[in-house]
Amino acid sequence: MCKTLSVFAGALLLTLGASAQDASRMSFFITSAVPSNGANYGGLAGADQHCQALAKAAGSTRTWRAYLSAGAAGGQSAVNARDRIGKGPWVNVKGVQVAASVEDLHSDNNKLSKENSLTEKGGVVNGRGDTPNMHDVLTGSQLDGTAFAASEGDKTCKNWTSDGEGSAQSGHHDRQGGGQNPTSWNSAHATRGCSQAALQGTGGNGFYYCFAID
Repeated sequence: MCKTLSVFAGALLLTLGASAQDASRMSFFITSAVPSNGANYGGLAGADQHCQALAKAAGSTRTWRAYLSAGAAGGQSAVNARDRIGKGPWVNVKGVQVAASVEDLHSDNNKLSKENSLTEKGGVVNGRGDTPNMHDVLTGSQLDGTAFAASEGDKTCKNWTSDGEGSAQSGHHDRQGGGQNPTSWNSAHATRGCSQAALQGTGGNGFYYCFAID
């Protein structure tokens, strides 16, 4: 009996150790929860804080940034998502490398997919064909990870401060669906609005990508 308990305890410790190791190595995930109702994240700073909180809860001590662009406003220049996320490489919680660098991330060589674009908990996000479909991941970005020009209209739900009016560009984490660029992970199409209902109605849930910058 004691031997059985000892073996069980040893296996449990190995499992916990593996989980902690994976969390410490993790440098990329999709948020498993949304910070608010709709796309009002409190701007880029609020979105970053949410990434940090989720990662910390999963056991990570790294510094995290949201993969979100912002348009020029209030005298401030536009912000490109690709410039916020460090240099890479990036791996998911299971240790799978999804991209080696910023250039690799925005190329056809990246390994982003439904199976590899996991949450910080290691969960698979529902994709096309699942109920409900939540494959729209908000980015506010063009294919190359840069912000849209002001002439293109609102692509960031008013720089991530709106849960009503506006729209946001989203990608498909499962690399399939509709839109102008259906197989794009970061710039497939715009949402119908910025409320939670609008985001869900388009095929999402307000999730976004988080990257470790160190």
